[in-house]
Amino acid sequence: MTEFTALSQTSEREIVTATTTRLPETVRTSRTTVLRWLKFNAVGAGGIVVQLVALAVLKSGMKVDYLVATALAVEAAVMHNYFWHQRFTWADRPARLARTGFRDHPGDPKPSGRLRRRSLVRFAKFNLTTGLFSIAGNILLMRVLVGGVHLNYFAANIFTIATCSIINFLVSDRFVFQES
Repeated sequence: MTEFTALSQTSEREIVTATTTRLPETVRTSRTTVLRWLKFNAVGAGGIVVQLVALAVLKSGMKVDYLVATALAVEAAVMHNYFWHQRFTWADRPARLARTGFRDHPGDPKPSGRLRRRSLVRFAKFNLTTGLFSIAGNILLMRVLVGGVHLNYFAANIFTIATCSIINFLVSDRFVFQES
């Protein structure tokens, strides 16, 4: 068997494991953080779409005040982001059992109360930290950018999302989805 044939039969997971186990811990941690940051931003991109669509519908379609529309749109994005962060960005962290649909075992017919509570506690932590920060940060910056500087509400909202995302990543990584 040639070296190429043996390599092609090696699974991607085996290659990644073999590669990363030889790396110093700081490099592995940095690599994991960069990958998690990319996942965070991929989920966040979906959240941005949710937030901007909700904002446009509420502000332009339903004529809701731009600050109220902003708060509601941010909460819609927070809920979207939590769902995907738990299942994608931080799927390897303690509540990973939640990936099985909140059941103790994939074949269980009923949701597990323990896992449901764990997920609800996480959701509360996510909402009370990144959710509140996002809503407060978005409203404050929107007030300044739209109400003070008279920037278009849509452009101002994109700026506020980017500004809040860095702190939200750190809070999510270190507190909401912390390693046990």
